[in-house]
Amino acid sequence: MRCPKCGNIEDRVIDSRASKEGASIRRRRECTQCLHRFTTYEEIERAVMRVIKRDGRSEPFDRHKLIVGLTKACEKRPVSLAIIEQAVEEIASDLEANYSREVPSNFIGAKVMEKLHALDEVAYVRYASVYRHFADIGEFIDEIQSLERKMKPSVLQAELFK
Repeated sequence: MRCPKCGNIEDRVIDSRASKEGASIRRRRECTQCLHRFTTYEEIERAVMRVIKRDGRSEPFDRHKLIVGLTKACEKRPVSLAIIEQAVEEIASDLEANYSREVPSNFIGAKVMEKLHALDEVAYVRYASVYRHFADIGEFIDEIQSLERKMKPSVLQAELFK
């Protein structure tokens, strides 16, 4: 690993620990030349997954786009960035478990809506209004009324059936 301060390629590992619930390893390193300390993360290299859009186009799956979308929906809501990142991690893990190379965009949208419904109902409605392309206020009102009828799953209660 190249030192970010002097560029030396020799260092020693001072400390290693699991990070992101075991999904990566955090290592503290020290340069043998200038003694600068820095942190690196080691993760499993994942196969490139492609997203099949509604119009048939495909593009690489981008976690950053997912974080941006969730962050925008949760803007000015009591949802922390850590919770958003955890939701993105859960969605990405679910995608990898169910799809190997290509995933339909509607599956991703449904997973995002499911997570937002559990996290924050206002963020859910914001996301749904963009995702479902509401044409008029009537569709928006229908979605809010259906939201009132749905039982919100408890974040503390584990799912019994999947």
